[in-house]
Amino acid sequence: MAKQEIAKIKVQVPGGQATPAPPVGTALGPHGVNIGQFVQQFNDRTKDMAGTTIPVVITVYSDRTFEFITKSPPAAVLLKQAAQIAKGSGNPKLEKVGSVTTEQLKEIARVKYEDLNAPNIDQAALIIAGTARNMGIEVVD
Repeated sequence: MAKQEIAKIKVQVPGGQATPAPPVGTALGPHGVNIGQFVQQFNDRTKDMAGTTIPVVITVYSDRTFEFITKSPPAAVLLKQAAQIAKGSGNPKLEKVGSVTTEQLKEIARVKYEDLNAPNIDQAALIIAGTARNMGIEVVD
């Protein structure tokens, strides 16, 4: 008999630094999942991406087992790292907070390509460029 899926939980956790504290504990606790086991598996799988925010989709089954899928980091996080800024602009049309090159955009697009709805890397780079503009980051050649 197949396991019955009872919940899909989406959380964003720093790579290699998950703890039983919120947001992990509060998301998994009500479903009876072994939080320590998830934390250990997640930290082992993401130790090479330490500190980078990683979206995770956790599927919980009726027998309280789980499996999880890690996604690529959000585009905004990757753009902030590339532009070396702490946060985006509050008013992106008037206030520019940093800049990225088109080559950096393509590199971010390669990382995000699996999670984007784009036919090729150039189109994916345009999606990332739109995110950069909305954050007040200029795209330079």
